Amino acid sequence: MSNLIFSLNATLPVFFTMILGWFFKKTALMDDHFVEKTNKFVFRAALPVLLFEDLASVDFIEVWDTSFVLFCFFATLLSVLGVTAVSFLLKDKSIQGEFIQASYRSSAAILGIAFIQNIYGNAGMGPLMIIGTVPLYNICAVVVLSFMKPDRKKLDKRLLKETLLEIVTNPIILGIVAGMIWSVLRIPMLPILGKTVKNLSALATPLGLMAMGASFEMKDVSACLKPAVLASFIKLVGLAAVFLPIAINLGFRTEKLVAILVMLGTATTVSCYIMARNMGHKGVLTSNTVMLTTLFSAFTLTGWLFLLRTMGFI
Repeated sequence: MSNLIFSLNATLPVFFTMILGWFFKKTALMDDHFVEKTNKFVFRAALPVLLFEDLASVDFIEVWDTSFVLFCFFATLLSVLGVTAVSFLLKDKSIQGEFIQASYRSSAAILGIAFIQNIYGNAGMGPLMIIGTVPLYNICAVVVLSFMKPDRKKLDKRLLKETLLEIVTNPIILGIVAGMIWSVLRIPMLPILGKTVKNLSALATPLGLMAMGASFEMKDVSACLKPAVLASFIKLVGLAAVFLPIAINLGFRTEKLVAILVMLGTATTVSCYIMARNMGHKGVLTSNTVMLTTLFSAFTLTGWLFLLRTMGFI
C-alpha cells in the first residue's frame, strides 16, 4: 500500500500538471503561439540543461559497474530494435517514429530516480542506469524522428547528410556530451553556476508538461488511440516482461534490479513529446502515450515491485 501511495504521489501530479496546461489553453491563459514558443524553449534550453545536470553530477569512478552499465545499454538497444520491428505493422506509417520513441523511452532521470530514492533512501544505481540509457535514449530518438518524419523522402546522400547534421547539432545531444565531458574531467560546479543550472533545468518538466497538455485535443485522440494503447502496454509491461527475467538470471538483485525496472517500466518521458513536436511530428500519439503511461504506471510499477519482492529478488 505504501508503494502504491508513493507511486500515485509521484505520477498523478505529473498528469495533473498536463491537465493544467489543457485548462489554461481552454481559459485563454495560453494560446497556440505561446505553446509553440514554450516547446522551443524547453527543447533548445531547459531540457538540454536538465540532461547536462544529470550527467555532470555523476561520479563515474566511484559507482562504476561495467556489467550493469552494459546490460542497461544493450537492453535499451534491443528494446529500440524490437519496437522498431513492431512499428512496421502499423497501418499509418506517419506515426511510426513517434510510436517507436514513445514505446521505449522512460522517464528514468525524473520519476525513476525519485522512485529509487523512496525505496533505498538514495539514488542507488540510478546514476549508472542513466549513463547506460539516457545518451542512447536521446541518440536513438533523434535518429528515429529524423529518418521517420511524416513527410520523409526517399533515403539518399542528401537526406543522410541532413539527418547526420541534425543529430550532431541537436540540443539534446549537445547537452548530453557536455555533461559527460564535465563529469569525466571532474570540473567543479561552482555554487553560482550550479544554482543557475538547477533553476533553468527545473523549468523543463513543468513547462513541457503544460505545453503538452495545452496541445491536447480530444478530437485527435481517436485517430491514434489504438497505437497509443499498444505503445503504453509495451512501455509499462512488455519490455519489463522480456528483460527482467534476463536480468535476474544474470544475477542482478536489490538496487540494481530496481534500477533496471525503472529503466524498463516507468512512464514515457514528456521529453518525447517535446522532441517529436520540434522535429516535424504532430505529437498526438506521443501525448496520448505519455498521458496513458503516466496514469497507469503507478499501478504497473507497484505490481512489478510486489512481484519481485514476493519472489525475494529485492
